[in-house]
Amino acid sequence: MTTTTHGAWRRTAAGAGLLGDDGSVAATIFAEMSALAASTGAINLGQGFPDEDGPAVVLAAASDAIAAGENQYPPGRGIPDLRSAIAEHQQRFYSLVVDPDTEVLVTAGATEALAAAVLGLTEPGDEVLTFEPFYDAYGGLISLAGAVHRTVPLRWPDFQPDHDDLRAAVTDRTAVIIVNTPHNPTGTMLTGETLELIVELAHRHDAVIVTDEVYEHLVFDAPHIPVAGLPGAWERTVTISSGGKTFNTTGWKVGWASGPSALITAVTTVKQFLTYVNGAPFQPAIAAGLRLGDDFFRHAADALRQKRDLLSAGLAASGFGVAQPAAGYFVIADASELGYDDAMDLCRRLPGLAGVVGVPVSAFVDPARRDAYRSLVRFAYCKRVEVLDAAVQRLGALGRAQRGTTA
Repeated sequence: MTTTTHGAWRRTAAGAGLLGDDGSVAATIFAEMSALAASTGAINLGQGFPDEDGPAVVLAAASDAIAAGENQYPPGRGIPDLRSAIAEHQQRFYSLVVDPDTEVLVTAGATEALAAAVLGLTEPGDEVLTFEPFYDAYGGLISLAGAVHRTVPLRWPDFQPDHDDLRAAVTDRTAVIIVNTPHNPTGTMLTGETLELIVELAHRHDAVIVTDEVYEHLVFDAPHIPVAGLPGAWERTVTISSGGKTFNTTGWKVGWASGPSALITAVTTVKQFLTYVNGAPFQPAIAAGLRLGDDFFRHAADALRQKRDLLSAGLAASGFGVAQPAAGYFVIADASELGYDDAMDLCRRLPGLAGVVGVPVSAFVDPARRDAYRSLVRFAYCKRVEVLDAAVQRLGALGRAQRGTTA
């Protein structure tokens, strides 16, 4: 590696937040907080992974596939049965007709699909728009592609974008608009009006829409609206999802992208040089999951809604401000109402103060704009009820201590 190349790599990696001040690989906020939980014995409500296994039929399908010898490279686009199951899923839930042979790509989780989409659909200097706060991988992927990251803020407490901000942010330089709904970290669902405006702006400025819909089945109050199903959207939309969140199999890393064949081919061109293929015995298992009955999907959302309500009520009783999420794994709490203005500092102290770990929302925001989110903490409720009960008790003790009461 030449000095010039090394310098360029360092500049790109530093811009993506991948390097620490000393040049070492920077740990993500999730890794830092999970390590803190492990070292202190605190309850980890920081990282969004479930602590319960998924449906037995899905787990058994993976075991059966391993026993049957499905342990070598699968086809580059994914096994035919999973691609068919994804196409069936899109038609069953959203009335979207997708060709499993040319319009579906199986990936190593949704994050690889996002990486391949950003790398495959942008040129250096292009602009990529996301909403902010944003899943931390977005910033890194955009920087690694040599693109320019633009954002539209989602503001406490409803986390809906201002449409004038959105109109101003999308220009002829915008190559890709990343739409994450249901949204991580806020749990908001973008309204139909907002999604229709995104489609309108994408047409006006010839941008591609890339959607991150991994929480599509974990919605509580209203059905998920896939962007690709809106009038005029299909021909310029890459839809990304995965089985990890829906089936409690986040470690399997089986995701997918669907959309017009030309866009999926562009994504595939990059994906083949990333993982090439992945998860041979897990692919038939996710296919089995996608074909589960409607009762499974309803129960998964209902069970998570109860956990949301439990943790949200506990946080509110402890003195936090709470923005009730409409979907997903996470609730955002405002620590300023409890007397803590710096959520980053609080999260590093919280294991000692209350035996609980959360993640500061400022970690999902460009450093230049973190003050607007300075006091906000993201807590995960995708845990067993008894774990959430224990966390609520601990947080309640913190709230009582701050208020100087014992009751």
